[in-house]
Amino acid sequence: MSSKIIVCEDLEYAKRSVVDSIESKLKRIFFRDELKVDDARDIIHEAYITEESNKYIIISAKSFNQYAQNSLLKLLEEPPRNIIFILIVRNKSLLLPTIRSRMPIEVIKIDRDRVELDIDLKSMDLRDIFHFLKEHKFEKKDELKILVQEIVSRALLDLKLDFTQGEYEMIDKLLVLSELNSRSSNILSYLLLLIYRKRHDKALKQ
Repeated sequence: MSSKIIVCEDLEYAKRSVVDSIESKLKRIFFRDELKVDDARDIIHEAYITEESNKYIIISAKSFNQYAQNSLLKLLEEPPRNIIFILIVRNKSLLLPTIRSRMPIEVIKIDRDRVELDIDLKSMDLRDIFHFLKEHKFEKKDELKILVQEIVSRALLDLKLDFTQGEYEMIDKLLVLSELNSRSSNILSYLLLLIYRKRHDKALKQ
């Protein structure tokens, strides 16, 4: 195995898969909500503690500080002997282009039954969104969380939308709110209007 970037919409699934697939005990894990400069220093320090056999440094975060990424550039381009880096991200756009150009990218797709959505994200207008919210205003928290995940997945795979780091952070907050029995109409309206706006902006650029 060589150093690489792994892209997967389900970070937890990807992290478990990668860690379980590496049989070596020489693996160091850096899982963070945000990868900061201090984390980058720890990674650099760990990378220069070399071993006689391959050591895997697995890095994953919901967001990556730009300065932290810049400090890792040279290390990722020329890793020390027997050091293999694996970066796990939800979207490759979270990483600087200079990092993406230095490592091969592998995409992990989740095989799961798709939830039937009674709205077409490709053609929905404001009236469709209104009716959808009306139909799902009493969703229970488990169903609501699944619904949010499915809408995000369809936006990524079917509409090929790219969410920004800030938008991903907001989506994470929506998932937390869904588990806290927050009003489904508030959660779904924010998400659908976000997708509606991004779809419109993408169409204007084409």
